[in-house]
Amino acid sequence: MCFNRVIKVQHGQKISNFKSQLTGSLLAVAFLTSFGSSMLYGYNLAVVNSPAVYIKDFYNKTALSRNGTGLSGETLTLMYSLTVSVFAIGGLLGSLIVGMLVTRFGRKGTVVNTTVLVFVAGSLMGFSRICNSPEMVIIGRFITGIHSGISLSVVPMYLGEIAPKNLRGFLGLVPSIFIGTGVFAAQILGLHELLGKEEHWPLFLSVVVVPTFIQLMLLPWFPESPRYLLIEKHNVHATITALKWYRAKCNIQAEIEEMQEEQRSLSSVETLSVWNLLLDDTVRRQVVSVVVINIGMQLSGIDAIWFYTNDIFENAGIPAPEIQYTTAGTGIIEIIAGLIGCFTIEKLGRRPLMIGGFAMMGICSAGITFALILQAHLLFMRYLSVCCVVGIIAGFCIGPAGVPFLITAELFKQSHRPAAYIVGGSLNWLSNFTVGFVFPFLQMSAGSYCYLVFAAICLSVAVYVYIVIPETKNKTFMEISRMFSKKEAVLETQGLIHVDQLKLKKMNGYGGVEHTSLEFDSSSSVP
Repeated sequence: MCFNRVIKVQHGQKISNFKSQLTGSLLAVAFLTSFGSSMLYGYNLAVVNSPAVYIKDFYNKTALSRNGTGLSGETLTLMYSLTVSVFAIGGLLGSLIVGMLVTRFGRKGTVVNTTVLVFVAGSLMGFSRICNSPEMVIIGRFITGIHSGISLSVVPMYLGEIAPKNLRGFLGLVPSIFIGTGVFAAQILGLHELLGKEEHWPLFLSVVVVPTFIQLMLLPWFPESPRYLLIEKHNVHATITALKWYRAKCNIQAEIEEMQEEQRSLSSVETLSVWNLLLDDTVRRQVVSVVVINIGMQLSGIDAIWFYTNDIFENAGIPAPEIQYTTAGTGIIEIIAGLIGCFTIEKLGRRPLMIGGFAMMGICSAGITFALILQAHLLFMRYLSVCCVVGIIAGFCIGPAGVPFLITAELFKQSHRPAAYIVGGSLNWLSNFTVGFVFPFLQMSAGSYCYLVFAAICLSVAVYVYIVIPETKNKTFMEISRMFSKKEAVLETQGLIHVDQLKLKKMNGYGGVEHTSLEFDSSSSVP
């Protein structure tokens, strides 16, 4: 009975601690950064699908007015494909310069200063039809890609640094919810009853300036990342002021001491370049982990699923006029799955969400292959394929959509973090572009079996996370760093002892030491 009471009291303390540290300032910054930056990424992913016919018609009419002849079907397809894919090229460029920006302007400063890109891009796309210029649409898409490439890295970095350790996962997944919200907003606004008409497509593309304007008006009133202020700018007074903004009435001394400990460990280390990060043996496992989960996030096939959703729904017997509403319904699933991940990550941890998410995607990808093959013989397989699409989207949004960006922040110290985000972000965008470019050819050559490739990738990433990446829930950045250092030391010690064993065996012709057992202190192992 007494034990049960203790458990109840401790559980109550955890709940009250959660509520006391989840301040209005933290929620406001998470909302503003995600609403004005992360949401635009999701919106721009889906915004060109609905007005595709109208944009192509605009390109053709412009060429006709300029040259007296319209565009061929191949040229028109090429121009529209460029309009879609140039977003990923801009994203790659944005991810490559984010390290320089966050070091110079800070985390919040980068978010605020890069809003100018959205206003420039929105103006170009909004006035493109008036100016009879398809080039303005393409350039506008490229600039929005740059902004999204920066935002996908800097927003999780900013939220991860201002959050207390017991809320870092919760706040770190807020951007992924808004990415899903952006996709859903593009699907809803693209309906024919709203902005899906021909005369509205320039407005449909440029409406992104509205959330960014709200962000620009409100976010500058909030402080910069305390870790950036103390560790990189050595401004103790500004650090204390920022912590008082972001924390409830509690003792912030322990948190400052933890930052100072990290600052002392980095006293002779400047912010690393990408090349130096790749050469640093002390973070090799962390770098490989970031590479695997970021590539796996895009090569999971989620973009291909979004591309093929309408066809799968059509094969399932859904009437063509209703498919747009059914597709919009998948946007609701994305938001719900993202909320589930956000509100369970601090209880379950990072590993279960990533392992479960990737495993669910892998199983459902294999399910789509079998459903598409057998649906001609078994009628219910059509509905199974729809369920598998929903399962892949839900599995992705629960964990793989947001946790990789959070993990990238948690696995590295302050000096390594910007370079790590450059590596993760650039690989993410390269993989995104690769899937978009290769998938049509893969589909033509492999048919329904193409989804088995995605299934194998998803299951492989799930196994990697299970074996290699430790749980980082409720740990400080220094604790996570020491955890990896300890594991490296154990592995190195085991390797040296194994070599010594081999040498002894060679020296003793009778193999007298082959049965010698070496015992390790169990406390030296890493959980």
